[in-house]
Amino acid sequence: MGKDTDIWDVIVIGGGPAGMMSAGVAASRGLKVLLLEKNPTLGKKLRITGGGRCNITNATYDNRLLLSKYEKAEKFLFSAFSQHSVKETIEFFKEHNLDTKVEAENRIFPISEKAEDVALVMEKYLRDNNVNVMTNITVKGLVSQDGSIIHCIQTNQGDFYAKSYILATGGTSRPETGSTGDGYAWLKIIGHNIINPIPSLVPITVKEKWVKDLAGLTIQDTNISLYQDNLLISKSIGKILFTHDGLSGPGILNLSSTIGESLVHGPVSIKINLSPLLSEEELTNSLREACINNANKKIKNILSEFIPHSLIPIILEIVNIDSERQCNTITRQERHLLIINIRGLKLNVDKLLGPDKAIVASGGVDLTEVDFRTMQSKLYNNLYLIGDILNVNRPSGGYSLQLCWTTGYVAGTNCLKQSPI
Repeated sequence: MGKDTDIWDVIVIGGGPAGMMSAGVAASRGLKVLLLEKNPTLGKKLRITGGGRCNITNATYDNRLLLSKYEKAEKFLFSAFSQHSVKETIEFFKEHNLDTKVEAENRIFPISEKAEDVALVMEKYLRDNNVNVMTNITVKGLVSQDGSIIHCIQTNQGDFYAKSYILATGGTSRPETGSTGDGYAWLKIIGHNIINPIPSLVPITVKEKWVKDLAGLTIQDTNISLYQDNLLISKSIGKILFTHDGLSGPGILNLSSTIGESLVHGPVSIKINLSPLLSEEELTNSLREACINNANKKIKNILSEFIPHSLIPIILEIVNIDSERQCNTITRQERHLLIINIRGLKLNVDKLLGPDKAIVASGGVDLTEVDFRTMQSKLYNNLYLIGDILNVNRPSGGYSLQLCWTTGYVAGTNCLKQSPI
């Protein structure tokens, strides 16, 4: 391989989920496929996604509702998702002996809760379809001429030749996994327009130092509100994870793009409902009854009924109530302050973390330059662009991987077909 005499039907550059799907599908059509990967192994980012559990997709079977989550890209994606969407993804993994389950917010995970199992399915899919895989291959660029990618891809192993090329090099999030934006540079050189990538699903740091005492704490399916100049600017519902210096989890990640945009204009704060299962009235009544029924107990000992234990000293300090006070000494006004802060714990945003911590980076190939019926470049008739390399903003919840499965399938199905640009 790597000689002038080796001409492949398809070369796929990038061994992530989109690249593996496209390579397997193309090979299943009888095409001679070579998959090139810069890392020693395939699916490096796939193996750590979802905290190592792998949120495969989202159980939203209505394509219109599903695609609404992709914001401005929605109108471009209908054709691709009509060919392969959530139903087909679940069926694919079931056919390959990976059972799945649905969790909160319709997130679909393997029952084993192991991202490794998803990667192993994809690797077996490649083997079963006789895809030739080469790892530790550093691609240096694409050579184009007269509307086509011509005979070579320059690599550290020489030049590779193909009739058709699928580019699945990913974006710029988690660069330690190989997503360093290489494909963007190559595409710019040959004339594609690249929207500058920025982190879009990324944890945040906050100014409050006490968050370090909460590291590892999660609040499930709670309400999160975003404020600037005391005005509500956005809301989200989802899980929150406290980190050593801030916040993460789907509920925060899905607000991070708005947070980043808002910080440009001034300070931003977040309010978190620490007791999402109770309405304000229910919390008010329950806290009052708890104080009455436990009149001689210390206030710190009854609050665990309403909020996680590690948050009790923090909330009491915020509202300036001595944790040793007995419940029968807590005034109505103090109970009201407790309720306000339990239902809206305020934290002041410091900054977004960088691309190295981002789950997804927005930006990428201008969508007007891609034919989504085939994933074919509109500039080059034998070049296909898939996965995170596309300028598609999306929330946390399985939408990123579904984009990869879909665009990978469509490219693999359509590459080397003589369809017009």
